[in-house]
Amino acid sequence: RLLHQRIVVLGTAVDDAVANRLCAQLLLLSAEDPRADVALYVNSPGGSVSAGLAIYDTMRLIPNDVSTVAMGFAASMGQFLLCAGTPGKRYALPHARIMMHQPSAGIGGTAVDIAIQAENLVYTKGLMHR
Repeated sequence: RLLHQRIVVLGTAVDDAVANRLCAQLLLLSAEDPRADVALYVNSPGGSVSAGLAIYDTMRLIPNDVSTVAMGFAASMGQFLLCAGTPGKRYALPHARIMMHQPSAGIGGTAVDIAIQAENLVYTKGLMHR
C-alpha cells in the first residue's frame, strides 16, 4: 500500500537484500511516473557501504526528486542516504536522531592486504564526501 503512495521505507540495517528491494521499488516508481516525487523514509542503523551505494546510485539515476524523511534513528549509511535526498526535500521527524561518523572498517591480513584495504577505505571516503 505504501508504494501506491510513492513511499519507500528503509526500516532496517542496509544489506544486499534490502538494497535490491529498495532499488527495485525506486525503479518501479520511476517507471510508473518519472516526474512524481518519491518519498524515502529512513529508520536504519546503517550497514553495508556497497549496498548503500547501490541505493544512492539508484536515487541519482532516476529522474524523480527523492524526498527523504528521518524517523527513529538514521545512522551511518542510513544517515548518508537521508542526506542524499533532493536538496530542499530532506526532513526529520521531531524525535528522530541522526548520527554521522567517519568511515571505519576491520582490516587484517598481510601488509600488502592491509595497504590495499586502507587505500580502498580512503577511496570510499572520497566518494562519500563528494
